[in-house]
Amino acid sequence: MEFFKGILSKKIFNSRVNAQDTTGKERWLGYLLGPAGALLLNAVLATYLNVYYTDVLGLTSIWGGAFLVIFPIVSQVINAIVNIVMGYVIDRTRTKQGKARPWILFSAPVITISGILLFAVPEMSTTLKVIWIIFSYNLFYSFAFTIFSMSHNLMAPLSTRDTTQRGKLSVFNQIATIMMSGIIVALVFPTVIMPKVGIDKGNWITIMSVISFIALPLTLLEYYYTKERVTEESVGKEQENISYKRQLKVIFKDKYMVIIFAYFLIYIMGSNLKNLSLVYYCNYVLGTYNDGVTQSMLSIIGGIPMGIGVFVVWPLAKKFGKRNLTVAGFILYAVGSIICWIFPSNMIIVLIGQFIKNIGGLPCAYVIMALFADTLDHIEWKVGFRCDGIAMSVYNTIAVTAGGICIGIFNGILSFAGYVSPYYDQQEA
Repeated sequence: MEFFKGILSKKIFNSRVNAQDTTGKERWLGYLLGPAGALLLNAVLATYLNVYYTDVLGLTSIWGGAFLVIFPIVSQVINAIVNIVMGYVIDRTRTKQGKARPWILFSAPVITISGILLFAVPEMSTTLKVIWIIFSYNLFYSFAFTIFSMSHNLMAPLSTRDTTQRGKLSVFNQIATIMMSGIIVALVFPTVIMPKVGIDKGNWITIMSVISFIALPLTLLEYYYTKERVTEESVGKEQENISYKRQLKVIFKDKYMVIIFAYFLIYIMGSNLKNLSLVYYCNYVLGTYNDGVTQSMLSIIGGIPMGIGVFVVWPLAKKFGKRNLTVAGFILYAVGSIICWIFPSNMIIVLIGQFIKNIGGLPCAYVIMALFADTLDHIEWKVGFRCDGIAMSVYNTIAVTAGGICIGIFNGILSFAGYVSPYYDQQEA
């Protein structure tokens, strides 16, 4: 750690942000553009990696379909352990550059390498192919993206104690997420990229390599244009090493943090199942295979509220309160989801349901991380020390564990239903 600390003390690694208050350059470069590369790669993987595994590599036949059910769940157990360890490590990282930013720097090249390896699966025996897939999957999800995600999500809470400034940073962070998942992945991919890529393995490797390389300079941009002002407050002060057990006990005894964790568990389960099933749903229920229109229609209707939300959510949150606005959003979200569930094959009604659902999702999208940061401040006020790393490790553990369970459940349903990708179906015919 001392060697690591010494390297980061060099001038070349200093933040390019020096102001005591957050700046426009910091918001635009550090919180909007910077995270976009890694978030884009992750958004593409969330929607299309399973499609690549089933439709391009034909993995549904391995172990009678059990491989795609078991391996994601086992991998997320590893991921959960790494999350716990990283929370502990981040809280004990003390460098000139802060405690979270150094890990953003470290994650940048690993995200690029692992993103490429996920798709560049060599033609070899089934056993070796399985080993490659397990290794590359865990290198990205259990290592590279876990380190990035935990550090990235801590930047807004560690950047400032000013709730207004922190709220703006959270909005910029969320805009980056929505731009990548709601515009690039949901609009550009199904209309422009997927019809050309199809089920050609070489095309997939090319496009994913480009996206992976883009993530490297953008992640470095986030590192250089962020600043841990809250961490800097404790520089030079004697710091007590609070045990992991004590911090864990503190966060789970705080009712507000428990509520946020419970909400996030429900939200992430729903989001993962939606993302995994969306391509299949558009291909086989609402439209035809890779028609380039159906998924885009859903995304456009769903994306309009998200665009409007940039301007209206925070004024409404100030007027009615973050909690009240979020609760009202949940009700609308449920109404929209029920409409889609009752009429799953009627395009017009599904689009109406999507629109209502995404209006309801606005408060969650733009307010949740600000609420999380407020809760961390509340815990510090109550017990006298911060639990940023541990709290974020629990937050991420919920995300990855729920994600793995969802992938396993979804692939189990595909296998049970006898799903065969179009390519392999044509080969058999």
